[in-house]
Amino acid sequence: MAKRIMVVGTMSNAGKSVVTAGLCRIFTQDGYRVAPFKSQNMALNSFITRDGFEMGRAQVMQAEAACVEPSVLMNPILLKPTNDTGSQVIVNGEVLGNMSAADYFRYKKKLVPDILKAFNTLSEQSDIVAIEGAGSPAEINLKTEDIVNMGLAEMVDAPVLLVGDIDRGGVFASIYGTVMLLEPQERARVRGIIINKFRGDVEILRPGLEMLEQLTGIPVVGVIPYMRLDLDDEDSLSERLDSAAPHKAVDVAVIRLPRISNFTDFNALGRHPQLGVRYVKSAAEFGNPDLVILPGTKNTMGDLLWLRQNGLEALLCKHAAAGGAVIGICGGYQMLGETLSDPNGVEQGGQMRGIGLLPVDTVFEAQKTRTRVSGCVSRLEGVFGGLSGAALEGYEIHMGVSRLRAGTPATEIRDECTGETAHPDGAAQENVLGSYVHGFFDSSEVVSALAQTLVRAKGLEPADTAQISDYEYKQQQYDLLAQGMRNALDMEAIYRMMDEYDGKGEEK
Repeated sequence: MAKRIMVVGTMSNAGKSVVTAGLCRIFTQDGYRVAPFKSQNMALNSFITRDGFEMGRAQVMQAEAACVEPSVLMNPILLKPTNDTGSQVIVNGEVLGNMSAADYFRYKKKLVPDILKAFNTLSEQSDIVAIEGAGSPAEINLKTEDIVNMGLAEMVDAPVLLVGDIDRGGVFASIYGTVMLLEPQERARVRGIIINKFRGDVEILRPGLEMLEQLTGIPVVGVIPYMRLDLDDEDSLSERLDSAAPHKAVDVAVIRLPRISNFTDFNALGRHPQLGVRYVKSAAEFGNPDLVILPGTKNTMGDLLWLRQNGLEALLCKHAAAGGAVIGICGGYQMLGETLSDPNGVEQGGQMRGIGLLPVDTVFEAQKTRTRVSGCVSRLEGVFGGLSGAALEGYEIHMGVSRLRAGTPATEIRDECTGETAHPDGAAQENVLGSYVHGFFDSSEVVSALAQTLVRAKGLEPADTAQISDYEYKQQQYDLLAQGMRNALDMEAIYRMMDEYDGKGEEK
């Protein structure tokens, strides 16, 4: 059986995903075969594996850090919120159905066999399994049915590291309160505390660390400094969604839809030296962008209604009418069409008028499209002509089927999961383009061509810089993360606590 370590946090966004990724990288650098694992993830950022299954993006990031191929075994349960009280439930990479929060709470213990099967398979294939918890382990109203925090630690016999975010303030109270709300047997599993996102002199912090150790009886195994790294974010708590765009030649406005999904699609755009990416959630923030992007969403019809009610649709149409560039990805592409129909109540039921910037009709169907694709941008005219022929690779995740009435498809793509021949995707005309391909902007060819087009449209000269590949860039970031964490953590103590558990339910 593989050794195992679990990372839990005092709250959401304490840094569990990144700390787990850093441990994956460190263990890999030390010569171990490593697999990340999260039994249940709630996020709208998802990914399609090479065998066509859907999983949470955070475990993909951790798999990349561990230099292994992402597998749905790493995230057997994915919850994708469809509204404030319900989610689409995905088990082993396939849609089980939509459930209310109350229904899922009653149902989830039935998924324990799926969780253990996935974990045990990973354990057989790996030397170390790095497990991530969810939210807080001290949600006392949920603990009796827990399958992702201390309940999971008990099931797989894992020692636990507790992470607290000092950048938000109140870290000592949040750590102490979390520990005190755990049951005695749960508390015994917490073998180390990690202070995350620290800015300042650790020596000034040290008296507080000593008092925390005395109060909890748990050693502090490290203080991780605030590191400005560019890693794929887990969910809508991402800081990049609220940060102002850097001052660059081209202003790119991404509409921050209420159910925005896969916003990591735009990370590569923001890395270009001449593209400034910002997220817009109101008409007052719209400004005068050079490119407007409608991202993916888990509720296309609901988010289109939101867009319509808050005035952003009118501004988008005015921008397009003036010749401004518009791109829609997945749900954003569906919105740009003429009509949206939901005869089976997959989303909200009924029919809606689309924004009307592309000659496309979308019908939502119960069967979900999940596949990886590769191909190229079609031979286009107008604003996006410079993208013609650019190679791209990505994946599709959507419930709707869109039909092009007339005109030019945006891309020609091949289904990598089925091996089918190339087929058209999306639509493009003049200054508006839509595509189902997540990862459209991960292509350096697409980003470079788009930047050149938009920069020249402003009468400026494109930067003469070559971007490194998305893969190389991410590997650099994972190495920086590992270096920062290795310098901050007592890795010998972490290795020792893993050695003390044999996976059979008894501490050695």
